Amino acid sequence: MNIFRLFGDLSHLAAIAILLLKIWKTRSCAGVSGKTQLLFAVCFITRYIDLFLHFVSLYNTEKVMKLIYISASVFTCYLIFFKFKATYDGNHDSMRAEFLIVPAAGLACLINTKFDAIEILWTFSIYLEAVAILPQLFLISKTGEAETITSHYLFAQGSYRALYILNWIYRYHYESHVDTIAIVAGVVQTILYCDFFYLYITKVVKGQKIVLPA
Repeated sequence: MNIFRLFGDLSHLAAIAILLLKIWKTRSCAGVSGKTQLLFAVCFITRYIDLFLHFVSLYNTEKVMKLIYISASVFTCYLIFFKFKATYDGNHDSMRAEFLIVPAAGLACLINTKFDAIEILWTFSIYLEAVAILPQLFLISKTGEAETITSHYLFAQGSYRALYILNWIYRYHYESHVDTIAIVAGVVQTILYCDFFYLYITKVVKGQKIVLPA
């Protein structure tokens, strides 16, 4: 653990809390991509599948965090697809999720550190997480705007990945640790947020809503 990973994890938790608070307080999931949240749920379940195969001690902080990620992502999907289904904008959330899942699964089978089920599922989750935000960004591009609270969620989510890049640099420098798959996927994911970061800094920080040109 180092300061970059700590703040990265805190940013990730903040993103989850912001999104859940937005949906619960407004009683609406308008502007939120259900497909992105479903992809994140798949990511966490496949990445932390060991929780279902081995005994989990609740005194282990890392395992508690894994349970939080899985539970929060599944609960978010429940809110979107069931409890507040009437507010879900499925017409604009139209990006084909299978176009992200299938390539990620295929790539995980081809490029991994060890060819066994658990390792392939972990690698699949890393590849899928790198592109899971695309349906949300596609939804914003179709509607032409993003609510301020949704923008805060996306900024926190993107910051989590950017901070993890600094974490990997730190670990390489001080621990000689390199995880090529995670690094490449993390860089790709961060690049996807770059345009949004620019809009966030130039618009949302100044109190304006993100509105894309027609």
